[in-house]
Amino acid sequence: MARSALMNVMVNAAMKAGKGLIRDFGEVENLQVSRKGPADFVTVSDKRAEKVVMDELMKARPTYSFLMEEGGEIKGTDGMHRWIIDPIDGTTNFMHAIPMFAVAIALERNDEIVSSVIYNPIMDELYTAEKGNGAWLNNRRLRVAGRKHMAEALISTGINSQGRALDALQLRQLAHITPAVVGIRRTGSISIDLAWLASGRLDGVWEAGLKPWDVAPGLLMVKEAGGFLTDFAGGNDAVAKGEVVAGNEIIQAELLKAVQAVK
Repeated sequence: MARSALMNVMVNAAMKAGKGLIRDFGEVENLQVSRKGPADFVTVSDKRAEKVVMDELMKARPTYSFLMEEGGEIKGTDGMHRWIIDPIDGTTNFMHAIPMFAVAIALERNDEIVSSVIYNPIMDELYTAEKGNGAWLNNRRLRVAGRKHMAEALISTGINSQGRALDALQLRQLAHITPAVVGIRRTGSISIDLAWLASGRLDGVWEAGLKPWDVAPGLLMVKEAGGFLTDFAGGNDAVAKGEVVAGNEIIQAELLKAVQAVK
């Protein structure tokens, strides 16, 4: 698979950050069973991974803007490009020594996502997508699964259940959708959810309460794998609204109806 020069920059940044997270993950496994716990250590890991990614990207494209989970927004000078970065998507998993997290990077050009990388360093799974060039897992071209019925579909979501109004709504959605599908999964990482949807492991994903760095990397991955992704209204504002309903053409439409049916 031939990658563009820009994609090589993104891949190198994600993998370099991933190497540090693999090392830190071993320490977290030890901290998980200690009295101190891993919370402070994970915060350091998050910031360190983000700095690695930022430094690599800035070195290659010094005029681009940044939007980052930890570091916030940094304005560039070119007026067209913005990196969107989540150094550890699945921080709670990482904190509990669960090997389900990813370094997630997207490149936005004139408000459109044109490149993305999602890298799970523990599983050594590198997902990449460029507009018009498809979605890939390592060197394998990805396509969304072709299931046509919700009763056959494996669906993923993310619900915190912290007593917020949004969580209550999603619990009602869960109660409505669960009987209609073959099963529900909750990985703890929306980037991995969307990458797994692109690879055919999942048939649908819905979630709300997300941030731009949660949505942007997976959005292009799904679309380049032949999938569909909208916000809860069925529109194209998933990144801005922090809402995702995704699947192949048939499952996405059915899942969207199910989500909209719950108030």
